[in-house]
Amino acid sequence: MDISTALPRTLDQLADLLDRAADTPGTAPTPCTEFDVDALRAHVVGWLTAFTDGYTADDHTCSDPDSITVEGSGADQVRDAARRLRAALPDALAHPLNIGEAGMPGDMAASMILWEYQVHGWDLAQAAGADWNPDDEALEASLAFAPGMLTPDFQGEGKTFGPAVPIADSAPPMERLVALSGRRPVR
Repeated sequence: MDISTALPRTLDQLADLLDRAADTPGTAPTPCTEFDVDALRAHVVGWLTAFTDGYTADDHTCSDPDSITVEGSGADQVRDAARRLRAALPDALAHPLNIGEAGMPGDMAASMILWEYQVHGWDLAQAAGADWNPDDEALEASLAFAPGMLTPDFQGEGKTFGPAVPIADSAPPMERLVALSGRRPVR
């Protein structure tokens, strides 16, 4: 499964999860210790909108994620982003995605976004007591991509990602991905 298929499909699944988690208290904690449920929704919707705006803008510049307000559960905003990305990808992957002052190759940014939303989907599912089952093939792609992003600058105690959690190589892909991303893959 290529990234231009995997990313919108994962976003569709995330939108469904947001609908199922709509009644989860906003102050409920998530495994992403930076965010409770409301803050995670705002992060997911704000950044996804910004990334999607970047992929669809003529200058490939992301909008300001902090200017986005979550409407309801955020599910419809995520569905809209998935729809817009389906129309823009794979052509937009050939251009850098301008995030603030930095540019990132479009295909690399899409892989980062896929990984981020798979893990944040898991965070939300854990908080809501809901199932989260992205496609194994897309998870394997993120397992191949993420180690390149999880450098000592970003992963470790007190950093964006906690230290990788030891887990068996035979564990399901979702469990391996969240463990790699510094989360304990248990409910």
